[in-house]
Amino acid sequence: MNHYFQQASFLQSATTRNTLPPEGGLEIAFAGRSNAGKSSVINVVCSQKSLARTSKTPGRTQLINFFRLNDGHFLVDLPGYGYAKVPEAIRLEWQKFIESYLVERNTLRGLVLVMDIRHPLTDYDQTMLQWAYRRQLPVHILLNKADKIARGAAGNVLLKVRKELADLHGVSVQTFSALNKTGLDTCWAVAEGWLGH
Repeated sequence: MNHYFQQASFLQSATTRNTLPPEGGLEIAFAGRSNAGKSSVINVVCSQKSLARTSKTPGRTQLINFFRLNDGHFLVDLPGYGYAKVPEAIRLEWQKFIESYLVERNTLRGLVLVMDIRHPLTDYDQTMLQWAYRRQLPVHILLNKADKIARGAAGNVLLKVRKELADLHGVSVQTFSALNKTGLDTCWAVAEGWLGH
């Protein structure tokens, strides 16, 4: 158990740039397609059962949620992208909001990008990677749900994704399972490094 991240507590939600909290401590953002298991990943990273709300309906997180750590740094839960049942106009608004946060937030130190290991590097994932690359933001990819496929197959996906992203600097990739906590220590180490902990 990582006692540093276990201290995380909900601070506030933001729906627009004007409702973002003032920039203070360093921030790590978590993003992912609606069904990639991002909320479960955040809960496992923080050793808490319901810090980030998990939902049977993917894409319910329509806010940017801020969780405060005891030393004044933050974990930030971005809205799941690729939501199916949302009008196009609202989808575009969210997209602009997420992009402005990722590109303009000075205190943001890294992006944890959660992907379903069975469906990695979707168009949405590629968009997030482009935004991060634009501002030279480090990205750590979690190929989540590794428990759903055989270990050999998981290793093959890992190699394939690493090869595909070899030209992108500042991007690291690992297999992960929020269900059985495979890869948790590696994820903790990356996040702690970004926050200088």
